[in-house]
Amino acid sequence: MTPQLISRLRHSKTAILLSLVALGGLLLFIFREKCLLSLSDYLILQNDLHRADVIHVIAGEDYRTDYGIRLYQQGYGKMLFFTGGWCKTHLYHHGEHAKARSLARDVPLNAIVIDDTVVTSTYQEAERLKEWISRSSARIHSVIVVSDPYHMRRARWAYKKVLGDRIEVQMAPVPFEWTPYRRYWWTQQASRRYVREEYEKLVYYILRYQISRGKLQRWLASRDRE
Repeated sequence: MTPQLISRLRHSKTAILLSLVALGGLLLFIFREKCLLSLSDYLILQNDLHRADVIHVIAGEDYRTDYGIRLYQQGYGKMLFFTGGWCKTHLYHHGEHAKARSLARDVPLNAIVIDDTVVTSTYQEAERLKEWISRSSARIHSVIVVSDPYHMRRARWAYKKVLGDRIEVQMAPVPFEWTPYRRYWWTQQASRRYVREEYEKLVYYILRYQISRGKLQRWLASRDRE
């Protein structure tokens, strides 16, 4: 093989490689939105709701409480359950605050249950629900969980892990228009951060509550996050 032929082959391979890179970049640009949405779609779980025994609103901003109240008023739950404990950000107890907000919207007092035990994670809120179910005189077989759209995947993992298969878990994400977050998450800093942190926390939950043992588990427990 002559030096000239070798040189031509090298140039040909380089040209092919550059063409493939350019084509890949073009395809990525064309399908960029679809690819980015697929990342967030994985986090969003939403069931076709049917009536449940209780609606559990995970502690957070008022729009979560308001959406839980809306679902109750639409007949999707027999009662509302609020958790969260003392909130350093808002300087109130989540449960008491949500209770007052519910009463102001004509939810009957006997349809509201609160547990203001201090919690530091979604997983612990699921544990508070399980504890209440074990003590409740009512027979609880199903729950609707309310939280932000991007929180749904991790929340469902936690609730299924804690409650097992005997309690039906339905996921009800708050509609985006009720929240400060965006469906096209990459266009807003707060939404970008939320999506990124949910993937980080999902990995953390699997390590913390499923895989780790002994010293590693205790160390991870000391770093519990919402």
